[in-house]
Amino acid sequence: MAAVFTLAGCNNSQNSADDSNSAANETTETATAATEEVLRIGTEGAYAPFNYTNADGTLGGFDVDMANALCDDMQVTCEITAQDWDGIIPGLKAGKYDAIVAAMSVTPEREQQVAFTDPYFSNTLVFLAKKDSSFEPSNSDDINAHSIAAQRSTISSQWLENTYPKANMKLYDTLSNAFLDLGSGRVDAMISDKLPALEWLSSPTGSNYVLKGDEIDINDNFAIAVRPNDEALQAKINQSLANLKANGTYDKINQKYFAVPAASNSIVTDATLENTEQPVVDSTAQ
Repeated sequence: MAAVFTLAGCNNSQNSADDSNSAANETTETATAATEEVLRIGTEGAYAPFNYTNADGTLGGFDVDMANALCDDMQVTCEITAQDWDGIIPGLKAGKYDAIVAAMSVTPEREQQVAFTDPYFSNTLVFLAKKDSSFEPSNSDDINAHSIAAQRSTISSQWLENTYPKANMKLYDTLSNAFLDLGSGRVDAMISDKLPALEWLSSPTGSNYVLKGDEIDINDNFAIAVRPNDEALQAKINQSLANLKANGTYDKINQKYFAVPAASNSIVTDATLENTEQPVVDSTAQ
């Protein structure tokens, strides 16, 4: 009997030790999960090739690859959320995400609402119209005489409105919808950032269109937006941006999407962008 009780006592002690170790492991795992850093990023998901929504609902594009590379360098987990353009800054201010990586131009008006990191891309504007169109953007009378599409609340629409206040502007919530009306002939021309324009010109619908006039250099730089009081995150992102440029990661991402720039007034063919990744844009984003 004594031997039995002794054995039972040993078994109970072992069970207690096992339970203690299991509880300790669970506590450690919980603490690790709780301390894991997550960077929440907002993007538009409708501005190819910078950001777009694939047919399976996943997000892709230059901005998305940049965001993931930044998270890897910062050793944090990326959570990327799609947000309509008009609500993207309000979403940041409301705490829906921590940063915006969405081909956002640095402007004085936006600097009153958000804090920007160092620039990560320089942009120019272009006009598009049908190949056989007489539209000539160097002629202000031509601009005022034609209907011109642009995405609302972008540097493109703001520049056109400020430079040609008499222009017949047609504003759209998304760039995709602006391209849709241009391709359907519901507007005569369009103003856009250069690279999304080149992306569209390489599509079947865009094959009947060309860039018109010269590129418009307005010293437009894309940067990442954070909340004004988040200087620590701003500094971390700036450091990681510098790291990505120094270690070659930025160049690899840039080459993936923008390997071959096309000149103004050129007809963009499949060969022009043969080294550029072509996204499959979700039809719901049109």
